[in-house]
Order: sequence, then structure tokens, then C-alpha cells
Amino acid sequence: MLIKKENLLRVAMIVVGSLIYSIGVNIFIIPHKFLSGGVAGIAIILQYLTTMSSGYSVILINIPIFLIGIRAIDKEFGIFSFIGMAAMSLSLIFTRNFHNLYYMADPLLSALCGGILTGLGAGIIFKNRASQGGTDIIAVVVKKKYGMSIGRIAFMINVVIVTMGVFIGSLETAIYTLISMYMSTAVIDKIIQGFDKEKVVLVVTQNSDKIKQVILDKLGRGVTYLYGEGAYTGDKKKVIYCILTPKEIEQAKNLIEDIDSSAVVSIMDTAEVKGKGFKAAAF
Repeated sequence: MLIKKENLLRVAMIVVGSLIYSIGVNIFIIPHKFLSGGVAGIAIILQYLTTMSSGYSVILINIPIFLIGIRAIDKEFGIFSFIGMAAMSLSLIFTRNFHNLYYMADPLLSALCGGILTGLGAGIIFKNRASQGGTDIIAVVVKKKYGMSIGRIAFMINVVIVTMGVFIGSLETAIYTLISMYMSTAVIDKIIQGFDKEKVVLVVTQNSDKIKQVILDKLGRGVTYLYGEGAYTGDKKKVIYCILTPKEIEQAKNLIEDIDSSAVVSIMDTAEVKGKGFKAAAF
């Protein structure tokens, strides 16, 4: 793979994401003996039991996983995931004693802060089409073999990790860990999907041509006609279909209101949007 400016930027962002993640782990999670998801969570458990830095454990656990899963993953994804794994391991080792710089006594606030930082770090890594290796690789292999969703596989693995946390800590520790994991997942979703999640807009109106034109002219967004029929009247209608950002929604509603105050406007969230005028998803 040629070394391009874009790839160097991706590597830099993966390193930044790994450093943020590691700071969240070593300042907020480990001092309270909370856990984390995936291989990092297993590595943290080993650190609690053996005092060996979680960074070394991440490397040891990931090596056989990469060897087993190398054939099942995309080459580019595999390369950048290996970089992500290496950056994560080194960052966990480098920041191991950062808890000496700052200690947050409140366990709930620590769980929240740890979740935010680990989610931010992991989100940056995923946004750059890489991973931290480990369970992400396992999830890909299992999905291809058994057809299970990656989210379900990751959830099952994390449930096992949290259950282990009950035995090495307490029920309270496990609950704080779940809070931290939930916060981390929420932040990851926001980073990957963006804070301005696109909306699908459907408009049923008698003035479809006029409304179509103002959306094209004022908002610069493409419009598609879906042909429908009124169930009661039997009238043929052109239903307007378009995708807008949240910033454009209010402007669109005002424009539609000015043309047809009786128009029916339906606004729905999108799971993913790909195409001209919209940023491609990370995966």
C-alpha cells in the first residue's frame, strides 16, 4: 500500500484516538477497578490480577487473534487495525501512571468521564476505518461464519467481561462498568454518525412542483418523486422524498409552510446516508 497523505493522516488520528482512550482507562477506569469492553477489558482484568500493564496484555492477546482472523478481514482494514492495536498497547503503557497526576474520588463521575474519553478515542479510531483489533476481528470472523451481527457479538463478549468483573470486584463495580460502557457506546455512535444526523423528509402536498423547486433552489438538495394514491379520494399524488441535515429541516418546514400550509410533512431519522453531498460512513 502506497504511503499517501491521507493514510498518514489516518495513522496520526489513530494514534490520537488511542492516546485519548488510554488516558480515559488509566485516569478514570483503573483507579476504581472498573472494566472496559473487548480485549482492553480482558487486559485490565489481567492487570488487576497480575499488576502487568494492560498494554502488554493487549499485544499478547491480539497476536493469536490477528493470526486466526487475518484471512477473514479486509487487507486495508487489517493493516490499520494492526496499527490501532499497536498504538493502543503503547499508549496504555505510556499512560499507565497518569492516575498519579489526577484522581477523581467520585466513582460515578469517574465512570462517566472514563466512558466519554474511551468512547471519544475509540470513535476517532473507527471514524478512520480502523479498530483496536481484538474482539473487532473476532466479531468479523464470527459474522462471516455464523451470520450474527457484529453488535450482538460485541455485546455478548462485553457481558462476559462484566460478569468477570463481579468476581474480581463487586456488583457495584459491575454496575459502574455498565454505565461507563453505555456512555462509551453513545459517544462512539455520535463520533461515527456525526452530531448532525441526516433526516428523511416525506412531503404529501397538492403543490409538489413548487415545493420541489424551492428545495432545489433554496437548500440545494436533490428531490425524488414517489408516486402515491389517496386511499379515500383515489387521487394520484407526487410524494416528495429528500434527505436533509438537521440545520436544513427548519428552513425546509418554513418554505413548505409558505407554499402549502396543509401539506403533510413526515421527518424520520436515517441509519446511514451515502452518496453525493453526504459524507461516507466509516464502515
